[in-house]
Amino acid sequence: MADSGFEGFEKRLELHFTGDEPIIHMGLRQIDSNSLEQILRTVHCSIVSSVGNHFFDAYVLSESSLFIYPTKIIIKTCGTTQLLKSIFPFLNQARNLGLTLCSCRYTRGNFIFPKSQPFPHSSFKEELRCLEESLPKNLRYRKASVIPSNLPSHSWHVFSAADDAVFLHPNPEFLYTAEICMTELDRILARKFYCRSGEGKTGNSAGKEMTHLTGIGDINPSGLICEFSFFPCGYSMNRIDGDRYSTIHVTPEDGFSYASFECVGSVYDDPDDLVRMLKKVVQIFRPASMSVATTGAGHEVWTRVAGALDPLGFKCRSCAVDDFPAAGSIVFQTFTARRK
Repeated sequence: MADSGFEGFEKRLELHFTGDEPIIHMGLRQIDSNSLEQILRTVHCSIVSSVGNHFFDAYVLSESSLFIYPTKIIIKTCGTTQLLKSIFPFLNQARNLGLTLCSCRYTRGNFIFPKSQPFPHSSFKEELRCLEESLPKNLRYRKASVIPSNLPSHSWHVFSAADDAVFLHPNPEFLYTAEICMTELDRILARKFYCRSGEGKTGNSAGKEMTHLTGIGDINPSGLICEFSFFPCGYSMNRIDGDRYSTIHVTPEDGFSYASFECVGSVYDDPDDLVRMLKKVVQIFRPASMSVATTGAGHEVWTRVAGALDPLGFKCRSCAVDDFPAAGSIVFQTFTARRK
């Protein structure tokens, strides 16, 4: 933990690979546990819980989450982790499995405690230098940008890179990602994410209790949840449902409270599905400020976000759109509770 407090805002890295069909049946899921733990030690985090199904494996980390599909890795870490140091070892593991990187996306918000971040996360400029040096030359379509907002702490940093095939045919699965970052959580609700000393509960059992007591289990009742509670406070959850996931991470301390919710959807899904989940998430945490970044979503998805939050007392403060190779359009919206 930084001297000033725990950094809740996550760094998020998404890597996509290609390979021959016989190889990609299990693909990256073949990375053995020892190799995976070694990569995570480089980042300065570890696995605390895991779950998997026919499609992918989901890991709750000591700092956030990791999802491994046959040809895709999504890793997000908070605190003072050095996420970008995972690129080289992940590429080496993929190369040994006959897989080639075809696209990459890195995103994060503004850090609450930027001076506490170690290299290469000491600045976005340093992060970009690290990304440029780490990625293979076949990813020749590259773009970096900071999407501004009226809430400086929620500005969105984005780097995206793609090879020729992905650049010409982006998002073949028509999937989108929604990333919600919430700050200044309701203090009474945030207390639900503290562990009482002397109860003798494990991180798994205390996490299950928090899932039930807070209503997190009702956000999307289908699927399988893997959760973990940290001592003395904090909570992480991954939910897997077919080939989709959602994840929540909570840092409840006063003065730098933060919670995030991320989910994957399809542009063919009912847009109201995201709206219903978003409403439940906001009611669980009641933040004073929040941002919503939707990547690769259709027009109907992100335009309903503001409409969903307005009845809950949130005013849209800014909305910006930018296009990136491989990622497509990223729509970034910020909100504040009207009490502010």
